Amino acid sequence: MRTLARPGQHGYHLPWLRRIKEAAGRLDLRALQLLMPRHGHSPDCLFPPPLGPAASFEEEIAAVRATDPAAAREEMARALADTPGAAGSEAGRAMLDDPARAVRELAGLLEQAWEALVAPEWPRLRALLEADVAFHSRRLADAGLETLLGELSPRVSWDRSSARLTIDYREEHTRTLDGQGLVLMPSVFVWPDVVSGFDPPWQPTVVYPARGIGGLWAERGSRTPDALAKLLGRARADVLCALDEPASTTALAHRLGLAASSVSAHLSVLRGAGLLVSRRHGHQVLYERTPLGIAVSRPGAD
Repeated sequence: MRTLARPGQHGYHLPWLRRIKEAAGRLDLRALQLLMPRHGHSPDCLFPPPLGPAASFEEEIAAVRATDPAAAREEMARALADTPGAAGSEAGRAMLDDPARAVRELAGLLEQAWEALVAPEWPRLRALLEADVAFHSRRLADAGLETLLGELSPRVSWDRSSARLTIDYREEHTRTLDGQGLVLMPSVFVWPDVVSGFDPPWQPTVVYPARGIGGLWAERGSRTPDALAKLLGRARADVLCALDEPASTTALAHRLGLAASSVSAHLSVLRGAGLLVSRRHGHQVLYERTPLGIAVSRPGAD
């Protein structure tokens, strides 16, 4: 929603914005954007932390629809107060007068936006997010929590002596974890910010920019070395060379325009040859190149 409302601040996504311009023009998202002040609070009940790593959009939007109207009214009032004149507008008054109806209508708008603007690109977005989670999971295992937190964003800093995580953001907000843990959630659209501040009862969450968004919308030309294509076959070599970051079968199929069954067969052969390894991450199996796979697929490997 913020990217649509202020496209000039999101240069990375201009190719996507051009692609969805016609579809976005058919949606009236003003009610949602009224609750997203330039500086201030947006309702957590409409944009909550994730239910889990494998939760579907249908599950997430069902949770939004189940929001308690009284809690929704409190959050909407807070968001409207952060935009001059919003609470007194006709749309703002309608939300506060009938929060249950407002939640239903706003959830419907979120669903429309998902189906028209995001779902067609979801395999591409999911691949980037999965790669980010896999990378940071390895960093946590290899280098520890302090290094991981320090690498999320220049806006994030960790003080080991006080066990305090500080996020450079416009709004002042403090949350004590009290043993609840902290969810780290990559986002394609949050750059350059880092977002936190989810109040109880929401799980403490830090939303940070996913790695690799600079090339997210770039159309991939063939970067497969000719000699490798002759050795493995063009399609199989393309699968190997597409794994700059760990990815699932579905993500690779979408990226390369191949059938998932064909990609799966190529991955099996490449793994058997020692060029790839697979790792289970939640409900997904992600593939990544071995050192040998990296060596043979690098540019100039001819």
